[in-house]
Amino acid sequence: MPAELAPTLQPPQPGTLYVVATPIGHLGDLSPRAAHFLRECDLVACEDTRVTRNLLAHAGSHRPLVSYHDYQEEAQAAHLVEKLRAGSTIALVCDAGTPNISDPGFRLVRACRRAGLPIVPVPGPSAILAAVCASGLPTNGFLFAGFLPPKSAARQRFLEKYRDFEYTVVLYESCHRIAKLADDIVVVLGPARPIALAREVTKKFETFLIGPAADVRTRLVGDQLRGEFTVVIAPADFEL
Repeated sequence: MPAELAPTLQPPQPGTLYVVATPIGHLGDLSPRAAHFLRECDLVACEDTRVTRNLLAHAGSHRPLVSYHDYQEEAQAAHLVEKLRAGSTIALVCDAGTPNISDPGFRLVRACRRAGLPIVPVPGPSAILAAVCASGLPTNGFLFAGFLPPKSAARQRFLEKYRDFEYTVVLYESCHRIAKLADDIVVVLGPARPIALAREVTKKFETFLIGPAADVRTRLVGDQLRGEFTVVIAPADFEL
């Protein structure tokens, strides 16, 4: 490894928020730098303390946890900012992947920026990038839109809006609605639109269903309806 790329793990700096990416499935994807801050920061702010406690055990960390999730994010952000102002170091994590990306974190980061507090990203696993780079669909540009609304009419309005979008569109969807989303894609974008459904990325039952939308929808049955999904939709002019 060139000298300029040699890893140097510095101690957490007082009053700094570290936005730490965590594995999306495979614990082996936790970076040494992420594990370092999970061990060395004064406090770890997380979505679910039960999930994060297992991660800390893997990282060899015994740092205290504080719950930080959507339902109390605004109030907890103010509380954590005060701790940072007092000199504490905080690692912000979500249950899987990168905080802020369809997960809690935005309000805390915004509050820290407004308060002039330093923020350090500790990048790592991302279901979005993993799905896009392994899909075989265009990667020159893409729009990430998170989770679409639960109602079919609202989903179809979104798909209609981006029917002729020149870049790839990437979405998240739950196992409870993935079949209905696939139906909507076929209806609005047409049965031949190339798509990829990435299920349980980096986990034991990782699966990629790739092809024309109607074909992928037909294959989406039984065990394929379980787990977490990242949906990749190719531009209209793309050919498999």
